[in-house]
Amino acid sequence: MTPASSPAVFKSPLHRMTQTTPTCLWNDSASIEELTYSIAHGAVGATCNPVIVLGVLKKEMPLWRSRIEALVQDMPAATESEIGWKLVAEISARGAALLDPIFDAHQGRNGRLSIQTDPRFYRNTQAIVDQALEFSRIARNMIVKIPVTCAGIPAIEEATYRGVSINATVCFTLPQSIAVAEAVERGLKRRERAGKDIASMGPVCTIMVGRLDDWLKVVAEKEGILVEPGCLEWAGVAVFKKTYRIFRERGYRIRLLSAAFRNHMHWSELIGADAVISPPYSWQVRFNAGDIEVVPRIDKPVDRRIVDALTKFGDFRRAYTEDGLAVDEFDGFGATRRTLRQFIAACHDLDALIRDFMLPNPD
Repeated sequence: MTPASSPAVFKSPLHRMTQTTPTCLWNDSASIEELTYSIAHGAVGATCNPVIVLGVLKKEMPLWRSRIEALVQDMPAATESEIGWKLVAEISARGAALLDPIFDAHQGRNGRLSIQTDPRFYRNTQAIVDQALEFSRIARNMIVKIPVTCAGIPAIEEATYRGVSINATVCFTLPQSIAVAEAVERGLKRRERAGKDIASMGPVCTIMVGRLDDWLKVVAEKEGILVEPGCLEWAGVAVFKKTYRIFRERGYRIRLLSAAFRNHMHWSELIGADAVISPPYSWQVRFNAGDIEVVPRIDKPVDRRIVDALTKFGDFRRAYTEDGLAVDEFDGFGATRRTLRQFIAACHDLDALIRDFMLPNPD
């Protein structure tokens, strides 16, 4: 803390946000280099997914090549996928160690490294729960990503009851977020009735704001829907703000997290929320070099004209209305299908990367 007589000194706009508002910064990568930068600018956590892990390995291959070769040698009966997930666990463990002091300082609410369950399990509740329990044992400060699919909702409840701090992912809509919050509440209440600790748990529900925007742009092209320039950049922000208001009103014991950044509003419009923003390193550098004023905007509503224009899209209405999607419709939502396909493709790409070590191309 700076003396009362001295002006506060902040390293960057993101650092200013973390020191003057309730909004937390997490880094959207487990890269040690990127996470170190983020922590220096106020970050207190990190998130990850298969696409990001693959990117880390490609970017930092000189650091991982010998380790991959050793795993291939030491695990002679393992598949590419088994070795790939072993690497994911090791990358996550390194990131978790960097965050460990923050975990203690924040008593478990922050200081966590997020690891994602295999997206290919998105239809299998028991497989998700089993892997969530396994991943939660990698380090004491792990938080485990579970997709908000039909099978993922009961997995979120059960994993929460079993003591796993979850990060709900593949989530784009208000009805998905409400289903997550209710599942977490059920899990927490079951733990409380069983006399188990919940004080150190730190669940979050991610809204992939930019991926909702992306999907509506696809719909606009497919269906020939015309809206004012820039309108579609507000879709994820509008859903996040409405969801945040409802979460506060109902007192859910879970925070929202903004992810999938496409523009500065996915940060700037959410400042002031008791929530998490999780931009990737490249966006953090841009924010810190920019001149966006760090002032609370979370309670400033999205312009009514923009919301009205967005309601031209059936999928926005479904995303913005509490009963817009039933749980058994989550898997069929366009942004869900699109994201799961990308995440699953990244798993196959990781398999291919490991395969090049196991069976080098003879040509």
